[in-house]
Amino acid sequence: MTDDPSTPVIDHMRSSGQWNPQWNGLAEMDPGWIEQYMTTATQPWRSDVLSPKVIELLCIAVDAACTHMYAPGVRRHIRAALELGVSGEEILEVLKLATVVGIHSCNIGVPILVEELQERASAGSIDDRSNVPAGAKRDNNSAGSSPVTRAT
Repeated sequence: MTDDPSTPVIDHMRSSGQWNPQWNGLAEMDPGWIEQYMTTATQPWRSDVLSPKVIELLCIAVDAACTHMYAPGVRRHIRAALELGVSGEEILEVLKLATVVGIHSCNIGVPILVEELQERASAGSIDDRSNVPAGAKRDNNSAGSSPVTRAT
């Protein structure tokens, strides 16, 4: 690490409004490393392999995904996509596709839940018909939302 490394990519990101101020601390602590990272992360814009519209749509999907949920990036990339001529309908379809990432919570969780409920049912620790602990009563809460259980 040099005392004053050159940071042309970071400088460009700052001047073009692409810089996230949350990165300032990292840039101050290790400007050479963050410059290398940003050079790699911004490579698709320089490669001409994907069109700018496709890059912005992909960035919307990544930033909106349930594993990332980075609202400032979603806003920045939606604005950039609209400026490039992407339609609201195209952006909405990308957002719909991004939600698919969340289905894996059910793909993983539901089979485990079924397994656990079956084990408890075979051990007699839950009521087979209602999947609640044996000896618990099922009540509706006063707000009228999901049922709750309480021990008797």
